[in-house]
Amino acid sequence: MDSVQQRLSDTFNEFFDSEKSSGILLILCTVLSLLITNSTIGPAYLSVWQVYVGGLSLEHWINDGLMAIFFLLIGLELERELYNGELAHVTNALLPIVAAIGGLVAPALIHFSLNVGTSTQAGVGIPMATDIAFALGVLAILGNRIPASLKVFVVAFAVIDDLGAIVIIAIFYTPQLSVWYLVGALGVWTLLFALNRLFRVMSLAPYFLGGALMWVLMLKSGVHATIGGVMLAFAIPFSLKDNDLESPSHKLEHLLHKPVAFIILPIFAVVNTGIVVGTDWMHHMTTSNSIGIIAGLILGKPLGVTLLCFVAVASGICRLPPDLTWRHISGAGILGGIGFTMSIFITNLAYAENMGTANASKMAILVASLIAGIMGFLWLTAGGRPERRLSRSRSEVDTPR
Repeated sequence: MDSVQQRLSDTFNEFFDSEKSSGILLILCTVLSLLITNSTIGPAYLSVWQVYVGGLSLEHWINDGLMAIFFLLIGLELERELYNGELAHVTNALLPIVAAIGGLVAPALIHFSLNVGTSTQAGVGIPMATDIAFALGVLAILGNRIPASLKVFVVAFAVIDDLGAIVIIAIFYTPQLSVWYLVGALGVWTLLFALNRLFRVMSLAPYFLGGALMWVLMLKSGVHATIGGVMLAFAIPFSLKDNDLESPSHKLEHLLHKPVAFIILPIFAVVNTGIVVGTDWMHHMTTSNSIGIIAGLILGKPLGVTLLCFVAVASGICRLPPDLTWRHISGAGILGGIGFTMSIFITNLAYAENMGTANASKMAILVASLIAGIMGFLWLTAGGRPERRLSRSRSEVDTPR
């Protein structure tokens, strides 16, 4: 019974609630940004984000600075999942890990096959990402019509998916590498790790100071500065006790949830969805790059997630939770096609020197994410909760005719 009516921890519920609300706010910010950009004040609005402050444009500060805090939260969530969450037990972790791998590889192959050898080949990483906020927003609308374990599965799969995107950013989207600055950043991280593991320093202050220095060194190294946020997360002390409120990692994760969900991500959406919708926008949707993004997110994600999970379960590598069906797994894969935040983030890196292609790519991301969200909602609505179907079938059997 417990496996069917799974109880979610307070931490997970808080995370789920903040993410679903953030998804609604992100939609509003995106619509607002699109309306302003395509109004008479659009050019002035876009120029605001190019104003330089302290050697960097406002857009740069937001995408490299504020988003480092977002990546710090992702790192903290991943750490919690690895130690105390669904990823802490191999049997539970295998299925979302397999799903994430399938959801990363299949979209990349689709985009690559359409763009190999062209100037848009660098966009191969764009359809690989999943937006946790929007995916959980759809699940929140579905409410108790879906099993609780599906929500846990989607969170675990999306977090691993984000980790994969982070690795891809670090490896493939580093145009010029300054080894000595990178060595300096790794040295700071090693020092912070030692403060945690050897000296058990529990105050967050030295980690914040070290994290700021590591961010600067990462920025100068050529590796995207936001990676420093993930590295910092794994240097901060973490308690193996489930929901230990005194753990610095737990405190910081709790502290960051709402600012990230309701301030940082909305600001990112406002700045990065300033897309000029011209009369030829439909033409741009027919390019190999846009088709690769749309097909990768809408088709590649569910195919990769479902097929690789099926192979893993059929071969006995992992098992399907008792209250989930293959319809639920494929539904999770469809929701994985909501790229948005991470997809737009990778677009900025892939086409930093080609704003026209970046603009068209962002439009493709919005179109694909909207379609994936609607399809995922309808698919899972039709699926229902398996335990309800079981209870109805049993009552029909027990009722004398």
